[in-house]
Amino acid sequence: MARIYTRRGDGGQTQLPGRRRVAKHVQRLECLGAVDELSASIGLARAFLQECAAPVSAVRLAAHLSRIQHELSGLCAALAAPATGKQHIGARHVTALERNIDAWTRALPPLRAFILPGGGPAAACLHLARTVCRRAEREVVRLAAQEAVGGALVPYLNRLSDALFVAARYATRLHGGEEVSRSPPTSGREHRGSRPSWP
Repeated sequence: MARIYTRRGDGGQTQLPGRRRVAKHVQRLECLGAVDELSASIGLARAFLQECAAPVSAVRLAAHLSRIQHELSGLCAALAAPATGKQHIGARHVTALERNIDAWTRALPPLRAFILPGGGPAAACLHLARTVCRRAEREVVRLAAQEAVGGALVPYLNRLSDALFVAARYATRLHGGEEVSRSPPTSGREHRGSRPSWP
């Protein structure tokens, strides 16, 4: 079995497919790192879905999340080797996310206020994944300002963050959790006079 470590990255550089070695702080690697973190966050949500009170629906949601993780692998391939011109992520992937959003939304009560992230372990992980997705989108947009980014990578990440938000609400329902509305801000006087609840 090959060793997992190679020591080739000890100098702060890495090798992208078909490209010269590049510094690990270049923008393309920032994008790859953010998308990798996004996939890991979704994987954590999938693991927690096993504890939901509605197993059939939870399995279906987990299957959609697994599909998204595979699509993120394709997105990473497009980012790592743009010279190939292969369209790993296209309009059909964006359309599939929109269909997921519509289907999950139909199963949920109308959203009438901002909600706090939470609602159960899987839902909380999906809320976290949503924030990571927004960061990944910003990183890819930043890369696109420097060099060409092919395919529908930005629209996909933009729609995915919406899908993860709705999926988090849906997971809250499957878990039997409760959505907590964000409280309005207190007045300046009340805020200044309050004390934090932590030590």
